[in-house]
Amino acid sequence: METVVVNRANQEVGSVTLPAVFETRVNDSLLFDQVLAQLASRRSGTASTKTRAFVRGGGKKPWKQKGTGRARAGSSRSPVWRGGAVVFGPHPRDYDYRLPRSSRRGALASALAQKARDGELKVVDSLTLDQPKTKLMAAILDSLGVRPGVLVVTKDRDRSVEVAGRNLPRVLVQSVEGLNVYDILRHKNLLVTKDALAAIEERLTR
Repeated sequence: METVVVNRANQEVGSVTLPAVFETRVNDSLLFDQVLAQLASRRSGTASTKTRAFVRGGGKKPWKQKGTGRARAGSSRSPVWRGGAVVFGPHPRDYDYRLPRSSRRGALASALAQKARDGELKVVDSLTLDQPKTKLMAAILDSLGVRPGVLVVTKDRDRSVEVAGRNLPRVLVQSVEGLNVYDILRHKNLLVTKDALAAIEERLTR
């Protein structure tokens, strides 16, 4: 599969053959599973409740065991009392889990292939900035016609590009190493630098 390569002014400057991963058959179930795993790993897991061992008070027996006509009670912090403890409530935990390595690779390849299939992939020859200015980044993305909602992928981390793009709404700049399924799918367009294509293929085949 071939696609055109444009410069920052959106002028065609050549073409490039996309790596084979962009022709992968899209597996919707893998995409779903991977997104679910990523969202689960982002959960803070800080929900917590107090058992009767941690609720203050309740040390004295409310009334004597027999002769009152009431039900037996040993503590005013019993789970059946108002202000009492919580039984089987949530406690801080880690929700993180990972799919097998082959499944993670397949999901990433499917996400990339879907962007190429839907015509939402654009390849730019280079994307370097002399200064990390948001205004410059916004002008480039507008000329390329990829705003709003764009994931910019560079071969390596470029601080100037990251700083210039981080204040733009619905714009995210990532290196190939940070590329993931969730961020690809939640952005309308995928803007990839030409040198990042080989790095993507290397990451998915190593």
